[in-house]
Amino acid sequence: MFLLENVVYSDIVNIQQMKINEGVITTIVGASGTGKTTLLRLLNRMTNLTSGRIIYKGQNLDEIDPVEHRRKVSMLSQTPLIFDGTVEDNLQMGLQLTEKKTASSNQLKAVMETLLLEKTLKTEAQKLSGGEKQRLALARLLLLEPEVYLLDEPTSALDEEAELLVMERFFQAIQKTEGSAIMISHSKILTDVYSEYQIIMKKSCSVKG
Repeated sequence: MFLLENVVYSDIVNIQQMKINEGVITTIVGASGTGKTTLLRLLNRMTNLTSGRIIYKGQNLDEIDPVEHRRKVSMLSQTPLIFDGTVEDNLQMGLQLTEKKTASSNQLKAVMETLLLEKTLKTEAQKLSGGEKQRLALARLLLLEPEVYLLDEPTSALDEEAELLVMERFFQAIQKTEGSAIMISHSKILTDVYSEYQIIMKKSCSVKG
């Protein structure tokens, strides 16, 4: 799916060669400052390489329209953006921004149920707790059905029990659409349970794998 060759970004990322497989859950682990988030941003062209190349499904990222690429390779940041308005507004916003058809109320309720977001569509999004906002952002991402889900600490506001329940249901949902996930997480239990492949980032070291 992804092939990275001699990828360098500033003095943060230095990857000689790496392959990330399709249809599996890959986790990225490592200490703070080792370039984990930067690597995700490189994969969806939010950040440009200093040198090297990244191939996605046989095509150099430099040759792919970045907006179109981000519709296929979508990222959830560590602090997801929650818009003013209702839960429904926030769920529809992702679809509108990617020029996809809006979802029905039943579809929205179904994705909320999947991620155990026990609120009404008319709930004001800014009144949600931190964990509820993360589930809302995950639900918004699921509605987009990208080919690849890039997840930066998606459960940082959830307790251990909740993160396992929510992410189990999230990964089951993306597997139904044959999606892939690349996830950063400091949760050892989460990576132990769900990681099929693991990338270990180290500061000031090149990565090969």
